[in-house]
Amino acid sequence: MNDVHVIAYFAGDPTRTYQLAQWLEVLEILHDVHPVAVVLRDAASAAVVEPRTHLPVLTAATFPELTELYADLDAKVVLYCNNSVLNFESLVDGRRLHVHVNHGESDKQSMASNNAKAYDRVFVAGGAAVERYLTGLLDFDAHRLVRVGRPQLDLPRTPLLAPSDRRTVLYAPTWEGDADYNDYTSVDTLGTAIVRAILAVPDVRLVYKPHPKVTTSTTPAIAAAHHEIRRIVDDAARVDPAAGHAQVLEGDILAVMPGCDAMVTDVSSVGLDWLYLHTDKPIFLTDRHGDAEVLRQEVPISRCADVVDESDVAALTSLLADRLAHDEHHLARVAMRHHYFDDLHVGDSTARFLEAVTELVELRDRLVAGGVSDTEIA
Repeated sequence: MNDVHVIAYFAGDPTRTYQLAQWLEVLEILHDVHPVAVVLRDAASAAVVEPRTHLPVLTAATFPELTELYADLDAKVVLYCNNSVLNFESLVDGRRLHVHVNHGESDKQSMASNNAKAYDRVFVAGGAAVERYLTGLLDFDAHRLVRVGRPQLDLPRTPLLAPSDRRTVLYAPTWEGDADYNDYTSVDTLGTAIVRAILAVPDVRLVYKPHPKVTTSTTPAIAAAHHEIRRIVDDAARVDPAAGHAQVLEGDILAVMPGCDAMVTDVSSVGLDWLYLHTDKPIFLTDRHGDAEVLRQEVPISRCADVVDESDVAALTSLLADRLAHDEHHLARVAMRHHYFDDLHVGDSTARFLEAVTELVELRDRLVAGGVSDTEIA
């Protein structure tokens, strides 16, 4: 397999394979230009990923196995969709260019960490991400940042929801994160109240689509709230079968969005995907910390959304009904979309991504050959 140009590296366990999964279709497009191999460090994760792609999926459990595999592949660029500690075993290899591509665009604090300094390049969506890195990190080299948009949003999706005469409101909360500083979920603090408020809006279909890690969470408060939300939705569906209330616990949320008229979500990539794809539809953003000023400063999308916290969740029913009839934030969302994604249209992100990878493949070859200027390296 020495014809591989690009390695997509993933060192997460099976519960995190969603991070890589969202890149697979994009990597298959890249494969037509530069041959790609997926390298995983966990056999169980490989078993999850392999049926989902026609790309070669390889496993290297130990560091010696990884170094031997890299020597055999002789790839030029390595892509990383997260900041796993085991990424550093791959970064040891100095004969390739290493690129962080992340697994979404969001305003979570974890999106701009010092880990970024370990990579030769960091692919970001647009201006908001650049600002996030430059204001959030000390002495960060802005030349590492490459604006490629969000290629996943170029891909066509087969809608998962059946058509409905009702207005559909999507509740799509994120998970609790690995640490308190990165905890943005509304599931345990606002989840049941949000679901009841949505169900109280006349002529509405509720769809509950939590983050995959909410469904497997072992955090007692999250697990209990998720169970209660599911019970509430089930009860509502039994009382009014014609409403079509639904729970979508698996599948791509991008395929759920097309059938929805408004969304309630947390600080996460989901809200920004909605902003890009469905700029013309209202969004409601939760604030579990109840600090509107911090949210406004650190989460720009909050400036074009209705914010919901514990103090005003009781008014969500009337606010939802009003926004479904009178969308006051449409123009603000149009401007905010540009802030996050530049002036990209469908197809542009994929083109940018392919061009950026090609440039790095060619740069790597020139670096190895010794024919490169200082400007190119910077």
